This record gives sequence, structure tokens and C-alpha cells, in this order.
Amino acid sequence: MSVTTTDYLSRDYLPTREFRAGARHLQRLPEGAEEQPYTLFALKPLGPIIGAEIEGVDLGQPVGPELKAELHRAFLEWKVLFFRNQTIDSSQQLAFAKLWGELEKHPFLPRGSAEEVTRFEKGADMTGNENVWHTDVTWRLDPALGSVLRLSEVPPHGGDTLWADMGAAYDNLPEDVKRRIDGLTAIHDFTPSFGRRMTPDILAAKQEEFPAAEHPVVRTHPETGRKTLFVNAAFTVRIVGLEPEESERLLNYLFRQAQTPEYQVRFHWEANSVAFWDNRATQHYAASDYFPHRRVAERISIAGDRPY
Repeated sequence: MSVTTTDYLSRDYLPTREFRAGARHLQRLPEGAEEQPYTLFALKPLGPIIGAEIEGVDLGQPVGPELKAELHRAFLEWKVLFFRNQTIDSSQQLAFAKLWGELEKHPFLPRGSAEEVTRFEKGADMTGNENVWHTDVTWRLDPALGSVLRLSEVPPHGGDTLWADMGAAYDNLPEDVKRRIDGLTAIHDFTPSFGRRMTPDILAAKQEEFPAAEHPVVRTHPETGRKTLFVNAAFTVRIVGLEPEESERLLNYLFRQAQTPEYQVRFHWEANSVAFWDNRATQHYAASDYFPHRRVAERISIAGDRPY
């Protein structure tokens, strides 16, 4: 049956869409936490809930216990910290990351000067392909706690990175959606992303080495206690117990939450800038808008624990 202009004017065909306008509930600190001043550095917020620049800290110098404690408090509060004008090398970056725990070795990405250093070297021969919202290595049974990323070369324009606060994403879900996903788990797998570039034999071997992981759809942050939405478009493949079509519909709805600007911070890189983010509380997206210019980065990730 064809649809006429008269039918549209009768409003019988108004679509039902999953969006809403208006104020968002934006909470930076967990319930009951009190804001405290920082005494060992200056902190410049880049938004109301996520992202802050730290001024007055030289990452090339030893970080003592008091400074580390204040930085960790800022890390939990702001989810991603930015440091500019850091003329450090990979060894100093490694020393800083090690303050937060054991370091990971990424099995699929190019390595830098050490096994724990992942190197992203983009340019005319290699475009950026990190431009999908994701949380790092959720296909691991114990995904990363966080990462320290340093850019040594930046393009003349573009190449920004965005982070989204997935605690805010969870807070603003409709109550019926929260009830629906409470207690659900999802399967995370590297195959749809890294597996595409592998031969069948290598893929089979890597799948055996890194079996698919099952994590809660809503994760509880182990330090702050906040609930965070813990699915991402790069690695989450299905929700356990749902039919494939239902799982995909629900996942696509949940994936879209990271795209809400109110939950985001966008960082414009300069050479020798460093970002340190909480992988348990965020997703990120590296804009691939600088081809064919060079963009060189090194990332070091800190091992995490089993989500619950």
C-alpha cells in the first residue's frame, strides 16, 4: 500500500524514536564522596564530569607517594588526566605507568622500544583505524585498569581523541532499561576487529590463546563503587541469554550512549602531550581526520582485574 501526503498529514505515520532532550544527570563523584582540593598541582577541568589538565607536574621526575596519591584521586574523579609539555621518553613513560601496577603486553599491535610499549605510527602509508568507540582489551578476562598515551608527533590539524564517561551513560539510562540489563552478561571477543587481518591458522591459534570473555553489561567500578555501562562496539559481540536479533538491538542502543556529547571530553593533542585514563570507567575514540599527515603515539597499559 502506498503512503500519500494525506496519510502523513493525518499523523498516522509518526515514528517512535529512542531519544530525549533536556538536562542530563551529570555526576562526577560517587555518592557520598566529598570534593577535596589538590595541593601538589593545579587541576584545570575540561568539562563538568570528565577530563582535566594537570599543571605543575613533570613526568620526567620521580613521583613520590604523596604526589602519586593526589594524582590517583584526580584519576578516579576525572577519569582521564592530561599533561602537556612532557619531554619524556618511553622509559620515563614506563616508570610512570608502573606506579599503578603490572603492565600489559598487547599481543596484536606493533611494539615500541619495550614489550609493554605499543606504538601507533600513522601517516601516508597507514591510516588511523581507532575511530570507533571502545574500551581497550575487554576481550581479556581481566581488561586493562588504564593506559598512558604519549604523542611525540602530531598532525597540523585533526587527530583529536575523545573520551566518554560510562558512569554518566549508565546514570542516564531510562529506569526500564536499567532493570532490563541488570544482571545480564555479554561476550567480548577480539575476532571482529583484530581477527580480520589474520590467516585462518593464526586466528585459530589466537582464539585458543585468548578465549572469548564474559563480562557484566553493567560493571561496578572496583574503587569508586559506581556502576558503569561496560559494552563497546569494537569487542562486545552478543548478550548472553538473548536471541541474536534481540541482543543486537539492545547492544546497538547501549553502544550509542557513548556518543552523547554531555558525557564526553575532546582533547586536542600537542607534541609531548600525555593522557592517562581509567579504562574501567570510560570509552574512547581517536578521530581519523588527519590523513596523510603523521601522527605518532606510544601507549602503555596497566593490567586490571576481573569485572563484576
